[in-house]
Amino acid sequence: MLDTVRRFIEEHALFSIEKDPVLVAVSGGLDSVVLLDILHRLGVQVAVAHCHFGLRGEDADADEQFVRKLAKQYGLPYFAEFFQTKEFAEQEGISTQMAARFLRYRWFEQVREAQDLAYIATGHHQRDQAETMILNLTHGTGLAGLHGIQVKNGHVVRPLLGVGRDDLHDYLVERGLRWREDDSNDSTVYQRNLLRHEVLPVLREINPNLDQTLHGTAERVGGAEEIVRRYVDDTTAQARRDEAEVTYLSIATLQKTAATAVVLHEMLRPFGFSWPMVKDIVAAFPGESGRRFDSPTHRLVKDRENLVITPRRLTQYGTFQLAAGQTDLLADGMRLKAELHDDAKHFIIPRSKSTAALDADKLKFPLTLRKWQEGDWFMPLGLKGKKLLSDFLIDQKVPLNLKDDVRVLTSADGKICWVVGWRVDDRFKVEDATERVLTVQRM
Repeated sequence: MLDTVRRFIEEHALFSIEKDPVLVAVSGGLDSVVLLDILHRLGVQVAVAHCHFGLRGEDADADEQFVRKLAKQYGLPYFAEFFQTKEFAEQEGISTQMAARFLRYRWFEQVREAQDLAYIATGHHQRDQAETMILNLTHGTGLAGLHGIQVKNGHVVRPLLGVGRDDLHDYLVERGLRWREDDSNDSTVYQRNLLRHEVLPVLREINPNLDQTLHGTAERVGGAEEIVRRYVDDTTAQARRDEAEVTYLSIATLQKTAATAVVLHEMLRPFGFSWPMVKDIVAAFPGESGRRFDSPTHRLVKDRENLVITPRRLTQYGTFQLAAGQTDLLADGMRLKAELHDDAKHFIIPRSKSTAALDADKLKFPLTLRKWQEGDWFMPLGLKGKKLLSDFLIDQKVPLNLKDDVRVLTSADGKICWVVGWRVDDRFKVEDATERVLTVQRM
């Protein structure tokens, strides 16, 4: 198995096994556990990332604890994120599964950049690719959907895409590895599960080698897509102009292309616009300016001569938690580093606003990093009394447009222990009787 995966990585130039550090997405399931073990044994420098989507109650909590312990066993850096996925899906008008996918990959990329890692590796394998191809074809798709999951997409790589699931299971048993089973995988409420349990078994009766056959088809379709991609890239170079967070696409240039809607759909794919929406955009070319189109992540406005694309300001729904013993937390672009000091008597309190020194034994874990809210109060260090956080920010002359960036770190009982970058709560300060100190530094 190790040789198979090594050859696949090298054949597809996914990354350098010897040089490139990789963030491995680990759910705790069979596929991701095998991926982590293989990359670790190959000598890849890896870190572990786990997403808790808040959808499966205690089972999801147990998954997070399992992956955290797994990372510790391998001696690897560990990052976890806790999402409020349903609320985000409702706010943005998308499915829960789409919301989870968007939140997951956005956060993976944030961790990758903050930790200076080269790639993000996921545990997708041949059967996942077969399911994706059939599901995409059922919904209607272009070339990208017909080749299913890409081996390499930007910074995301899939080292197991050439391996069958049965082979992964055999490897796991042979190695004596433990994994977590997600009961929701058996529910046919989800379309992919319905396809997996009811449709694909029938197709495998027709072709027992269905997964391998579709894998080969995906490779050929991927080649055809590359030909189209070169044409799209040439058109994009002529039509696209970027300024800060704004992208402009020349309508006149687009109108001169062959199969305008197909080309525009490829150009707008990174912005999340669907095929039906792209056809509406093309139909709006001759119309009046001001027509607006929204994807889950971006807004497109048809102007006089251009399509103008800007990011949507999405509401953040992450609940970012720092478990006992966890040293790093990355949340919405903010990174915190925690360190426990067992000898408080010889500890010198830092004089930097970017570092909080807290009495570790007064804290209840997990700690949560969140945006401040109206009605929040705390006991600012040195004031010996309660104060509304809104009043505190006024006293500190925090500009109005910076208040939205203020975060608070709370103990598991809900008490604010640190207004990040501003003031520690007096209830958690380091005193003469303090035995252990937890420092939390904003990086």
